[in-house]
Amino acid sequence: MKSLLALLLLLAGCASAPAVPDWRVNAHAALGNYTAAYFAGRERVARLELARARAEVARTGEASQMARVELVACALEVASLAATQCPAFQVLEQDADAAARAYADYLAGRWERLDAALLPPAQQGVPASRDALATLSAIEDPLSRLVAAALLLRAGRLPPAGIDLAIDTASQQGWRRPLLAWLSFARDRCKAAGDAACAAARQRRIDYVLGSTRPDR
Repeated sequence: MKSLLALLLLLAGCASAPAVPDWRVNAHAALGNYTAAYFAGRERVARLELARARAEVARTGEASQMARVELVACALEVASLAATQCPAFQVLEQDADAAARAYADYLAGRWERLDAALLPPAQQGVPASRDALATLSAIEDPLSRLVAAALLLRAGRLPPAGIDLAIDTASQQGWRRPLLAWLSFARDRCKAAGDAACAAARQRRIDYVLGSTRPDR
């Protein structure tokens, strides 16, 4: 997750730097906890951690910092094939900095006039990519890769092997929510193609994941 959370460098600061404000440390920790809980499907914990991150950053009164929290939350939804817009960011957009606005455009698929140099390094090559699979394979950070895969899928530029890569990425991290979303998409795609065996195999994997569900806490 580090490459995507590089979006929050202004939050995290340098771990070895002296006198890092406590709101930065607390907000960064809360976002990390939120990410883990959201991807695990632990709804109550996710809501609490996101609220804690928002509260910590709101202490600064800086729209750009607050916007970064909302963009991370939106990115997790994008990676899970859930979000197409970031309404919480839109409230802050007019006062957000250029990097935050660029990342919002990236998540929304508004790539025509996007200055990709303002994006986190791992995602700068995605909008102009001509080989989606190669681009995704070059992204080491799993969260950045899932976000990029979802955006390329939405843009109609993700090949079947890219879908498999997204599934493998979520599976290797044990990220239940995005794994179920990508498996469900792949299953439905198999059904639409009339490939019953493929659909059945995807459904079995979904059943395996659902069978390991733990109560929310």
